[in-house]
Amino acid sequence: MLSSPGIGSGLDVNGIVSQLMKAESQPLTALDAKEAKQQTRLTAFGTLKGALSSFQSNLVALSDPAKFTAVTANFSDTTLASASASSSAVTGSHSVEIQTLAQAQKLKSANFTNTSAAVGSGTLTIQFGTYNSGAFTLNPDKAAQSIVISPSNSSLSGIRDAINQANAGVTASIVNDGTGNRLVVASQDTGLSNALKITATDTDGNNTDNAGLSQLVYDASTGGTTNLTQTMAASNATLVIDGISISKASNNITDAIEGVTLNLLKANPGTTSTLNLSRDTAGIQNVVSSFVKSFNDLNKTIVGLSKYDAATKQASILTGDSTVRSIQTRIRSAISDPLTTAGGGLSMLSEVGISFQSDGTLQFDSSKLSNVLSDPTKDISTLFASVGKTSDSLVSFTSATSDTVNGKYSLNISRVATQGTTIGDTAAALTINAGINDSLNLTVDGVNANIKLASGTYTATSLAAEIQSKINGASALSSAGIKVAVSESAGKLAITSNRYGSASAVSITGGNGKSDLFGTPVETAGVDVAGTINGIAATGSGQTLTGTGESNGLVLNVTGSSTGDRGEIDFAQGFAAKLNTLVGDMLDGQLIDSRIDGINSSIKDIGSQRDALNQRLADTEKRIRAQFTALDTTIASMTQTSNFLQQQLSKLPTSG
Repeated sequence: MLSSPGIGSGLDVNGIVSQLMKAESQPLTALDAKEAKQQTRLTAFGTLKGALSSFQSNLVALSDPAKFTAVTANFSDTTLASASASSSAVTGSHSVEIQTLAQAQKLKSANFTNTSAAVGSGTLTIQFGTYNSGAFTLNPDKAAQSIVISPSNSSLSGIRDAINQANAGVTASIVNDGTGNRLVVASQDTGLSNALKITATDTDGNNTDNAGLSQLVYDASTGGTTNLTQTMAASNATLVIDGISISKASNNITDAIEGVTLNLLKANPGTTSTLNLSRDTAGIQNVVSSFVKSFNDLNKTIVGLSKYDAATKQASILTGDSTVRSIQTRIRSAISDPLTTAGGGLSMLSEVGISFQSDGTLQFDSSKLSNVLSDPTKDISTLFASVGKTSDSLVSFTSATSDTVNGKYSLNISRVATQGTTIGDTAAALTINAGINDSLNLTVDGVNANIKLASGTYTATSLAAEIQSKINGASALSSAGIKVAVSESAGKLAITSNRYGSASAVSITGGNGKSDLFGTPVETAGVDVAGTINGIAATGSGQTLTGTGESNGLVLNVTGSSTGDRGEIDFAQGFAAKLNTLVGDMLDGQLIDSRIDGINSSIKDIGSQRDALNQRLADTEKRIRAQFTALDTTIASMTQTSNFLQQQLSKLPTSG
């Protein structure tokens, strides 16, 4: 057995085998080249998919009608106020005089020698409301808050920390005025209705004297105790808009002018400033220009992947590819084809200055768009977004899907949505006694809550406010976003859920105050809106009505109490919505993914062929080496025989 190829024969066996295998390996090189091309095609389709996704992202933004109905708000004196506007704002100008700013009430304590001075322990109860003519009227939208002051945090600094940690709608700080340390308690919210009433349950047994925790009580109503001193009164912002006097609890005003938010910064009584509301034409120009750029970016990618350079006679990686041609053709066709209906006086992109050039890119003529924006008969939002225009002001278009068919829809309401209520059948007792009639157990919109009312004598109105405050402050309800309104009529109390529809219900399930306050209450569950769209029954949920059939996906919000004919909805899928659906189908369907799957399958097949070829090459090399080994052995044997014969011949006697 020869240990090294060629020893027996003297041939360069390794070199010969290497050359033979190089020739045998030519198919492997061809497979590598084929795989490299498929990998390049895979990358190209990935690039195409990414470009389509980027284009779609722009289309999603364009599908929002608010992009085309935006209004800008500018205050003539920006030192006095700032302003912003939503698309619901009406263009025009308003005169504004800011007379006073809203303030939060602040209270201070007497002086304490140091911050570690003992004050007292017990419970502080903080209520929010309005002081007027010696009476305190509870703010029904803000629940009373109780803060336990334990002996371990009964110092001045400990009480400050306990108040701040309670997140009770007030803040506390300690101010040294040069003569001592004062606790300052401030309402977090401005406005007359957020003044403070602070009562104490003092462990020293006296809840109103100027000792212990009762040093911190404040009740400015007639007969109340004010051991804290007011340093800043709660006040509303007052202003005059177009000659109309307005009072608001906050300096951030959202409901004075429809769709406009005013942020008051400084009062300047006697001086009028101007608030200008105008259409955001610059923003619309930018939106349309962005659409043109995003298409041209997509087109550039497609051309780069599929073009043929006639000068160099070089094809791109996807030149002639049917999928790429299909994508390009379908998108261009969708842009060129007019809308079947628009409802805003526009049906083609060319009407707003968007048109194709000879090289396949889009060109934008901003002057044409400007002319459209200045024409009150034209609504550009219907050209791009999915928009539904309603003839009934109490019916609003919410949304639609790609399945919703363009057209005009008639709306008929057979039942309006209602709220769940419970109403007492007798006038409520107006005196609340602890442990006697101060608790109620309720279920509101399917969530259970237990409340305890403050003891005292009420009017029917103040009792309703107390109950509403406690219900809305119950953590089980507030954490679920559930709220109620409590009202009274002829002394009878009514609790109404803020929610509409069949999920809205209020039930008083128990508590020692149920009988005194509500007698045997009458409970009425809410119902969902019901009606038809184009004569076909729609699906109601609360105040939301969703169409079926050809109006499938059309979602309306129906308010008001009228049943019967509620007008028409003129709906249109705009270009952005239409293109978004088209591109979404391309990305989510099989158009591109099937090609990518096919390429991956080819690459996998090439891998299998390579494995098989490598195995065959290994077998071939093994066979060749075996043949050369046999040859080597034969030659070695022959050489050995030759050497032996020569040796024997050399021993024969020579003739003399």
